[in-house]
Amino acid sequence: MAGDTTTGAGEGLSPAPSGYCRRYRHSVSSTRLSIGLLVLAGLAATVLGASTASATLVATRKPTAAERALLDSHELWATIDVCDPTDQPNTVGIRGSMPGDGHAHDKMYMSFRLQYMNASKQWVDLSSDANSSFVAVGSGASARQGGTSFDLKPVTGQPPVTLRGVVDVQWRRGKTVLLSAARPTAAGHRSLAGADPADFSAATCLIG
Repeated sequence: MAGDTTTGAGEGLSPAPSGYCRRYRHSVSSTRLSIGLLVLAGLAATVLGASTASATLVATRKPTAAERALLDSHELWATIDVCDPTDQPNTVGIRGSMPGDGHAHDKMYMSFRLQYMNASKQWVDLSSDANSSFVAVGSGASARQGGTSFDLKPVTGQPPVTLRGVVDVQWRRGKTVLLSAARPTAAGHRSLAGADPADFSAATCLIG
């Protein structure tokens, strides 16, 4: 789920020229999702797949060299840039970055979800409510950032919950998904907007 999930057609997909994706553009989702943190021991694990209602996803296969260059790019990452700050209590913000494929007519999409660590130390999707739909973040001409925030409602008397984010990304040409991947949140990344405080970056967030 958080690994290097790759699907794609590969046809006509090429990495951007050297130095091409150094100027970021960013898109911040204005949607803030409110989610109740239930008693996690009673939560059923939810398997959340990529939303492909409006896109055709081709069969999984080994990535081409051009696709591998995108998947290995230092511009492909996810981070938590908001974690229960005093001015946004019980809020978790997730930020993602993805490189452009060098084709201005291609479109790039991101989806954001929350996971919690269960008693077996495994990451499990929190609920269907903690999963945003895919949003367009721009063309494939340059690297892009996108993000969203989740407003959480801890249950009184329950222990704190360790959370992380996963950002699912897609490169599309029309309704065809050329390539998709998923990245879990990690520390050490710089958000162009939305971080609180401005330089905050973390892999996980404790809420409750």
